[in-house]
Parts: sequence; C-alpha cells; structure tokens
Amino acid sequence: MSNFFRFRTEYSHGSLLIEHLKPDPFEQFREWLDQAIFSGISDPNAMVLSTCGSDMRPSSRIVLLKEITTEGFTFFTNYNSRKGKHIEQNPYGSLLFPWHSLERQVRIEGVVQKISAEKSDEYFHSRPEESRIGAWTSPQSEEIPSREYLETLEKKFRSKFETSIIPRPPQWGGYRLLPDRFEFWQGCESRLHDRFEYYLENQVWIIRRLAP
Repeated sequence: MSNFFRFRTEYSHGSLLIEHLKPDPFEQFREWLDQAIFSGISDPNAMVLSTCGSDMRPSSRIVLLKEITTEGFTFFTNYNSRKGKHIEQNPYGSLLFPWHSLERQVRIEGVVQKISAEKSDEYFHSRPEESRIGAWTSPQSEEIPSREYLETLEKKFRSKFETSIIPRPPQWGGYRLLPDRFEFWQGCESRLHDRFEYYLENQVWIIRRLAP
C-alpha cells in the first residue's frame, strides 16, 4: 500500500508580517489575487466552495470566482445542484483559494445569498453559446443513464434555440458569499507558517495572528 510519509515540500517563498497587511481584507485579497494572476498560475480564480446541508455532511467542489464587490464573492451554478440545495438548507459556506506555487492560501467564510435575477441574466448572456446550452442541458448532480443521454439533451436544446436568443434557465444563476472571516496563509520554513485572520466585530475588521 502506498504512503506519502516521504512527500515533503519546504516552503521558502517568503513570510507575512502584520505590517504587510492592509486594514481591509477585501483589499488584501485583491492584492494577492493580482499577484496570483501576474505569476501566471493556472485558474487563479478557481476556489474550493464548501457547503453543508441539513444532514450536516460537508461537501466541497471547485467553482470559479466571477466577481468581487464590496459585499462579497460571486459564483454561478445550478440552483438544483447539491450545493444549491445545501445553500437553501443552510446558508453558511466557505471558500478556499489554493495558490500552491506561491505557497499561499486564502480561506473565506460567511453567508451565501442568491444575487438578483438581473445580475444573473447579465452574466449568463456574456457566456459563450456552448456554455449557455450546457446550462440548459445538464440536470446537475442528478443521476443520468449515460453520456448519450446528455448528448441527446444537448442536441434538443441546440435545435430549440437555433433561431432565438438563449434565455437563462430558471434553475441557473448566481450566488454571493458575504464574508465575516478571512484567513491569509503564507508557507514558511520549518513549518512555522504565517497565518492572519480577519474577523468582524461590531462591523469593524479585527486582525489577529494564528499559530500555524
């Protein structure tokens, strides 16, 4: 049986001091995201979204960050998917940005809410045609009999919308996570990593250092 006891990476890219941090965690996040984009890493806006439904079983998957506002972090999905059902049952969620090559990660926690239908429409109509058809085709998270079943549905919707604008499916749209907690993690030598947490107290962001 394989084990990973011998797998070990030494972190050496740098350190993170409190004087490096901006008072506003949104500004700090944007700075790190810009650096991730500039570094050329693949999919710097990919984030692990974790949710938990009424059964209290957590579930994680990767989604793409599509917008940052002063309120929160926006992503899009099928409302009837497992994550959509979780959010309906329990509105709390977390995000994780794992920027391995920079030896950094950011964790964000908060409440998840649907965005307006108008904002969902705006983003949906900016997507390529294949993606818009795909949103109609996939009964996300449901059991399907075969790959051919999906391909048949895709042909059906291509034919249906061949001569018309493809509307946004009623079961598809955006969510925004409204943060009340951020954590910025920087890998350091000897596993003495730097971790700083921002948390809201009386609508003011407080910063504290955490043990690695």
